[in-house]
Amino acid sequence: MNRVEFLKTVIPFNLLPENILSGVADLLHEVSYAKDTVIYRQESTKMKGVDMVVDGEYESFFYDTAQNKRLIEKHHTGFCYGGISLLLNRKRSLKTVIAKKGTVVYFLPRRDFRGLCNAYDDFFHHFTHDFGKRMLNEEFAHFAKKPTSFEESYIASEQLYSRKIESIESREIIYCRGSAPVYEAAQLMGVHKTSCLIVKNDEEKVIGFVTDITLRDKVLAKQADASIPVESILDNPVVTINSQAYVYEAILMMFTTKTRYLLVEDNGTLKGIISRNKLLSEQAQSPLVYIQSVKLALSVDELKSKWQQVPQMITQLIGRGVNAEIVNQIITTVADTIAQKVIESVIGEMGTPPAKFVFMVLGSEGRKEQTLKTDQDNAIIYEDKANEHREEVREYFLKFADTVSERLDFIGFSYCTGGFMAKNPNWTHSLSHWKRNYESWMQESVPETVIKFSTFFDCRYLYGEMSIMEELWEFLDEKLQHPMEKLFFYMAKNALQYQPPLTSFFKNIRTITVGSQEVFDIKKAMTPIVDLVRVYSLKNRIFKTNTGERLKSLRDKGIFSETEYHELNQSYYYLMAMRLRKQAGQIIHDKTEPDNYVDPTSLTKIEQVTLKEIFKTIEDFQSRIKLQYTNSLFG
Repeated sequence: MNRVEFLKTVIPFNLLPENILSGVADLLHEVSYAKDTVIYRQESTKMKGVDMVVDGEYESFFYDTAQNKRLIEKHHTGFCYGGISLLLNRKRSLKTVIAKKGTVVYFLPRRDFRGLCNAYDDFFHHFTHDFGKRMLNEEFAHFAKKPTSFEESYIASEQLYSRKIESIESREIIYCRGSAPVYEAAQLMGVHKTSCLIVKNDEEKVIGFVTDITLRDKVLAKQADASIPVESILDNPVVTINSQAYVYEAILMMFTTKTRYLLVEDNGTLKGIISRNKLLSEQAQSPLVYIQSVKLALSVDELKSKWQQVPQMITQLIGRGVNAEIVNQIITTVADTIAQKVIESVIGEMGTPPAKFVFMVLGSEGRKEQTLKTDQDNAIIYEDKANEHREEVREYFLKFADTVSERLDFIGFSYCTGGFMAKNPNWTHSLSHWKRNYESWMQESVPETVIKFSTFFDCRYLYGEMSIMEELWEFLDEKLQHPMEKLFFYMAKNALQYQPPLTSFFKNIRTITVGSQEVFDIKKAMTPIVDLVRVYSLKNRIFKTNTGERLKSLRDKGIFSETEYHELNQSYYYLMAMRLRKQAGQIIHDKTEPDNYVDPTSLTKIEQVTLKEIFKTIEDFQSRIKLQYTNSLFG
């Protein structure tokens, strides 16, 4: 086969006119390589041009810090290597490349390759499109993004965010009978040198736990009789975690549940116990240790100072290549911890609430997707009380909500411009009133009520009586089993009104003018994924609030394919990382209020092509939904 015929088999040279291919053929240099020759080294070899494999095989991969090969690919006759490296990676080879025995390649010099890219758009866009698709692979993106300190990134992702509970040595669980006297429990703790006993009843069911702090607060401080049964001084809840869960999940779980001990479970069997001190000592440099310092803050001023430190921490995490889903969880946990501290302090000042209640958060906070441009979205549900106490109960909670909201605003969580706050009398009510709210929004199903329902469907427990929240979810679950086609229609319609910011033919990112800048709104670009995933979750009665968790459940139920899940999840969290990085930069470097506007010209070529690929993914997703809901609303 002559060189022109060969070039017709090589993507994207096959897109060029034949007379151009004749000219390219004259520019090619034939090069032969012996077995296992290292042709290019990732991030160090400066590319002088592109190679086309004629015979033999190229093997490309990334080396990690332990010199393990990652993302190995085999390339055979007709494959072109080097285009992405030249165009999008500062002329440095993106991967390490080794030639196998008897490999022959045609080499095209860099200057000539660039000339073709400048002259033929389709030829150039093949490489940017290919790279954008590859960046949707989480592992590829990890290596291609080249964080500021690669080693630090590897350690951060491999140890803190990829380390499993099973890798941490847990202690043997020491059990005690609930009927045993307290002094026996204390003796048992001394013999086994443990600060926590798990208590069982006579049917071998775990009913709570006792710690040295329990003995101090409930026995010694109250001068109680040490012969009373252990079951009379129990602490709860007993929190378990699967041995396959990640370390960071365990730490976040401990902060959320306020427990100091986790029972490790494997295939339904309790295997051991881990203390909070053990977990934190394992992660001495972790930002999760910072959350513990937030819990120890003593004043509103100190909480404000803690919140002001968050942007710096987020910058470091994103810079290390930590996944944006994890970063969201950390921001949310800090914000939750601050709000819980504020609520506790207000209750301490106002006295015990006159009714059981739950303080819930909504919107992005409800979805655990908070960014650094965050406002208050919350509501209060209190238990139904007899008529003679209604006004008294309502008066307490409205005053309570007002005080909590005022302090959160001082700390840095601004008032919600839409008024979705517990301080608004519309959003502090009894459980029966809230059930009527949800039912009327579902039945009316006009655009205005659908927006309210969408906001309040993304609701999450933050503080108070969990059983109230559970009763609300049970009520919603029962209602959603009835036909709700009008509700889903308007929710889907609302989700489809946002257009990804792409010009025709996907050549450029469409911008709007804000001040003197040409920008796009990254929050609006993400909205279709949030909204459409919410519709599918409602339709399938999935009551998780987080977009990533909803996507996983939809995949597990077979509603989304593995490919759809992967593309949407990667797209969403790539945009989230970009949004967080931009906002942190505005706060730290520009000393300005963060916003959601991004100037495309401020992005690297890598980021631009990845964004275009993501916007195409979102547009394709919307097109499929349009077809489904226009025909029969999701079948």
